[in-house]
Amino acid sequence: MSKTPVPVLLVAGFLGAGKTTVVNHILAHAGGRRIAAVVNDFGAINIDAELIAGASDGVVNLANGCICCTLEGDLLRTLSTLLRRDPRPEAIVIETSGVAEPTDIIRNLMDPVILKEAPLETVLCVLDASSPPEALDDPLLRAQLKTADIVALSKLDLVGEAGRARVAEAVKALHPRALVIDAPNGTVPLDVALPQGPDRPAPLRDPGPRRPRLERFESYNWTSERPVSMPRLQQAIGRLAPKLARAKGLFETAEQSGRQFLFQLAGGRATLVPAGEPPPDRPRARIVFIAETGALSQAEIDTAMAACVAP
Repeated sequence: MSKTPVPVLLVAGFLGAGKTTVVNHILAHAGGRRIAAVVNDFGAINIDAELIAGASDGVVNLANGCICCTLEGDLLRTLSTLLRRDPRPEAIVIETSGVAEPTDIIRNLMDPVILKEAPLETVLCVLDASSPPEALDDPLLRAQLKTADIVALSKLDLVGEAGRARVAEAVKALHPRALVIDAPNGTVPLDVALPQGPDRPAPLRDPGPRRPRLERFESYNWTSERPVSMPRLQQAIGRLAPKLARAKGLFETAEQSGRQFLFQLAGGRATLVPAGEPPPDRPRARIVFIAETGALSQAEIDTAMAACVAP
């Protein structure tokens, strides 16, 4: 008796667009479906995997029956492992890195063996609606948008109706067949992203010819076994921010010991929110910095961040 195919949702989007928020919303509103989440972060410290609800040590069972694992090495091997789990997932969500062109992943998912067992149902691109108009001229973002079946507009609280309409119109001009939806706080309906139905054929996709990979971005990792000083951290981030494309991290502060905070920098905007108790088996501070190649160095980051460590 053949096994029922497991549909795949591929979530793409530029750095800081809000992909993890969308994935968390889908997992939290799975409606009883067993959903596997595969996270492909950029950098040795996989912050995104920690931010997926309930994730720990790479693979976990979530309260709603979901599972999460990091995408390390070969994508097909990772999917094969997921498909052998018992019970088998009913859907798989893959969150790509913000610096990834989805075409490479789509090409891998077109492998006949994987396509039979785990057909690519939907490519969803999360787009920061507050992005300036010139952002859509970025070749990487354009490539992400052009592969999408659905474009989900995030951070709508930062733009008015006119701004939302402007972005939607620009997306339609670039990719007329894409479905543009609003995704406030990551809200993407599961039946839109992963529709259910009998004998649904997987859409035929042509990722196009393989293009040379350009190493446009570099990631730098910084950790500390001691908490950081909040005022000093703010000063250091302020000095580094002009050179950063993205930064994200989890840390404990000397001012509020025993509490963990999530820090994110995207589009020139920094946010800091409580993130529960720090795990006992992780450094007290761990931050990933992403910059255009050549804009920063590890030594520059280490020097700036060393001054943040609480005595």
